[in-house]
Amino acid sequence: MYSVEQIKKLLESRLTDDRYTHSLNVADKAVELARKYGEDTDKAYLAGLLHDICKNEDKQTLLEMTKKCRFTAENSEVIVPALHHAVAGAWYCENELGVTDEDILRAVRYHTVARAEMSLLEMIIYLADLTSAERDYPDVENMRRVCGISLELAMLEALRFTLRNVSERKSYLPETSLKAYNYYLGFVKENGLSEEI
Repeated sequence: MYSVEQIKKLLESRLTDDRYTHSLNVADKAVELARKYGEDTDKAYLAGLLHDICKNEDKQTLLEMTKKCRFTAENSEVIVPALHHAVAGAWYCENELGVTDEDILRAVRYHTVARAEMSLLEMIIYLADLTSAERDYPDVENMRRVCGISLELAMLEALRFTLRNVSERKSYLPETSLKAYNYYLGFVKENGLSEEI
C-alpha cells in the first residue's frame, strides 16, 4: 500500500490542478465529518484523496476499467461516461494501488451515484465531495449546514438535489441512486427526523 505522500504525488501527476485541489479539499472535509460522526479519520482522508483518482483518464480506458471492476456497473452507469470514473477508480485502487479495505473501495465506487444502506465512510465521502471548500453551487451552504445535523438527512437532501439536476439535464437516472433516495427517505421518516431544516 502506498503512503499518503506517495498517493498525493500520484494524484498530482494524474489529475488537473483543479481536480487535485478538489481531491485535497474532499479529504479535508471527509476528516471534518469523520471527527463529528465517529469514523476513522485516516480512512476518511485516504478515501477522500482517492475518490477521483481516475477522473482525468481517457474515455476508453475508463470504460475498460469500469467493465473489469468487480463492483458491477449498472447499465445506466455504463451509458453515461461521466459516471465511469467512480467505478474505474475502485478498480484502479484495488488492482493498481493494492487497496484492500472494502469500505474505502466502496466509498470510491459509490461517490457519484450513492446506494441504499451506505456505510458511515461511504456517506462521508459522498457528502464531502458535494460540500468541499471549493464548491460554490447555489445551495452549497445549506448542504454544509445539513451535513452538521445528520448524515442521513444530508444524504436525502443531496439525492434530491442530484436527481433533480440529472432529470433537468434529461440524462439517465441510475437505479442505485433512486434506491438510495427511497432508502434515505424511509430512514428519515421512520426515525422521525424533521425535514424542515
